[in-house]
Amino acid sequence: MVARVADIAPVPLALVARDLDAAARLLGDSFRRTGFAVVEGHGIPQALIGEMLAAMRQVFALPEAEKMACFVPDGAGQRGYTPFGREIAKGAALHDLKEFWHVGRELPAGHPLAAVMPPNVWPAAVPGFRAAALGLFAALEQAGHTILRAVAHHLGLRPAHFENLVRDGNSILRLLHYPPVPADAPGVRAGAHEDINVITLLLGAEEAGLEILSREGEWLRVEAPPGSLVVNVGDMLERLTGGDLPSTTHRVVNPPPERRHVPRYSMPFFLHFRPDVLIRPLAGDRTLPPITANDFLCERLREIGLM
Repeated sequence: MVARVADIAPVPLALVARDLDAAARLLGDSFRRTGFAVVEGHGIPQALIGEMLAAMRQVFALPEAEKMACFVPDGAGQRGYTPFGREIAKGAALHDLKEFWHVGRELPAGHPLAAVMPPNVWPAAVPGFRAAALGLFAALEQAGHTILRAVAHHLGLRPAHFENLVRDGNSILRLLHYPPVPADAPGVRAGAHEDINVITLLLGAEEAGLEILSREGEWLRVEAPPGSLVVNVGDMLERLTGGDLPSTTHRVVNPPPERRHVPRYSMPFFLHFRPDVLIRPLAGDRTLPPITANDFLCERLREIGLM
């Protein structure tokens, strides 16, 4: 049975600069109802997206030994390559059917956050990978900061409220490869989960599969127009708002039989607070104890098997 489509109307990103009240109202309503929003006109050059996709295909097509040379065994999957069978959704019995590559912020030598934000790992065999990844990281981060201005206004805060909290944030660009799915494959491409971070920005995947869990317990398909971003609230923002903005459970289901031979690539950007930011509920459930962004991240990484 095919899931119904979620009621998420696209919102132009340019509306944040043109009419902040309207942008805050539309994005805030979508986040409150579903935990998700769709943003049109993100301004990220299609050429850059194409370069990243081409480099991704090359990287994931490398021999296993070359990919594993970029795997950091004690790195909790935070930089470089993570192979199949490593990440599992919290509470799930089976691992996700995916491999991925994480790109983080490039810090200058001697930066005080270097101890918790390790250096990136780059594949020597694909020289164009680094430039494309860092370019896309910067573009998605800029779009994320714009969206957070509307979120802050929606919450009754100064539009610039989040700027210092996410400056030098431990954000991650995740480059994902879901291979073709055998008919007898156990599990799904990505089990039901919530994101750890503040907000996630997802550039549309070529293959469908993203579904969100409604408050009524129904799985709904997320459909976004070409050239748009799917944006969702993460657990850190839910905690900061005392549950006012929900971090919604979502998954990536396996394709129908006629599409099981087609791989799926996607490029989510996990926008994080700076590691030393203290997450303290602004409203809602104020009984939640304060916790630093880094402690919260480590706690969740242990839950999903990466740490």
